[in-house]
Amino acid sequence: MIIAGIDYSLRSPCICVFSDTEDKIFSFEKCTFHFLTDTKKYATFFLRNIYGERFQDWNQDFQRYKSIADWSMEYLIGCDQIAIEGYSMGSRGKVFNIAENTGVLKYKIYNSGIPLEVVPPTTIKKFATGKGNSDKTVMHQSFMRETGIELRKEITPDKTKVSNPVSDIVDAYYICKFLHDKIISSYIED
Repeated sequence: MIIAGIDYSLRSPCICVFSDTEDKIFSFEKCTFHFLTDTKKYATFFLRNIYGERFQDWNQDFQRYKSIADWSMEYLIGCDQIAIEGYSMGSRGKVFNIAENTGVLKYKIYNSGIPLEVVPPTTIKKFATGKGNSDKTVMHQSFMRETGIELRKEITPDKTKVSNPVSDIVDAYYICKFLHDKIISSYIED
């Protein structure tokens, strides 16, 4: 089974790809993470399975949307199923840009024939922490308890609060894990 969870955005998209053909047990070690960043020091390799890359240059918004979607598809081709975090109902700012950006990726996934599930952010937060309104810090704490890895210290040791790209990696992890658990439970029910 190869599946992916996507925390998609304009500034720091992240993809978690889980690949396992043996026991189908979800774990951090069976995941590979890819994220885009504008920050040079984050565009590197972390731990053994997290890869940061720099954004491509762009002049128009639609160029940025296309380049992010093209980058994403490089890691999504070959997946059996994909989950992406849905829109936040409380979003502010460039909501139309966010929707256009996400729409380009959804269109490319649709054309690839890979099944896509859109999962509300509150569902992912509740799955990860037990509360649908958990913030980045609580999500990171759940990730640390589950994996034993403190990503903030590994990737952003100069920051005192959880921020990009750490929060995006954590979200992508839980989106992917949510999809995994849903697939496994459907096997059990059948």
